Parts: sequence; structure tokens; C-alpha cells
Amino acid sequence: MNTSDTHNQRIAKMTFASVYPMYVEKVEKKGRTREELHQVIEWLTGFDDKKLQNLIDKKVTFETFFERASLNPRADLITGMICGYRIEEIDNSLTKQVRYLDKLVDELAKGRKMEKILRGS
Repeated sequence: MNTSDTHNQRIAKMTFASVYPMYVEKVEKKGRTREELHQVIEWLTGFDDKKLQNLIDKKVTFETFFERASLNPRADLITGMICGYRIEEIDNSLTKQVRYLDKLVDELAKGRKMEKILRGS
């Protein structure tokens, strides 16, 4: 799926710190914990709590966030619809990585078992 260049640039320049509180609110409102959210983020990116907080404090963009990440080799198992897009059809790699994270947060908030969210790892 082709997303527009404007859409991709908007995502690239958005700061992770601006979205992170919404992730926390979304999962906590559904009875999940910040620790579970961090577990999901660490699985996808390799960032432990300390590194994650450092990136939040520095207000890095999603572009920088994913440049510094060590994407989980099983991330390509994240499929389905999120924000109106079928993840596996997104051409822009950064936009796809952001949607991977959105999908994992969504699955966590919907009460999916952690084993399934982390793709059996």
C-alpha cells in the first residue's frame, strides 16, 4: 500500500515522546500495565527501560527512534489492519515500523495474551 510522502514525513518527524503518553493511557485504561507496554516495546525495538526513558527525554522523532532500534527479526509476523492500513502492504519501512508498534499496543490494550503479542517468543 502506498502512503503519501506527506503522511510518511509527518510520521517520521513526530516525536515518540508525544505519542508515548497516549500508549500508556490506552493500555492502562484497559487494565494493562506500563510494564507490559515496556515489555512489548523492548521486544520490538530492543530498548530497555533506561534507553526508552532516555529517548523520551531527548524527544527523538520516530525516524531517530527506529534508526536506533534493533528491530525484532519476528516483527514481520505482525500483520493486520491498524489505523486504516493493512500493515503487510505498507511500502515505506519507517511507516511500517511505526504501525508495527501501534498494532502491538492495540493488541495489548485489547487483552491479547502476551505470548501471542510477542509472536510466540
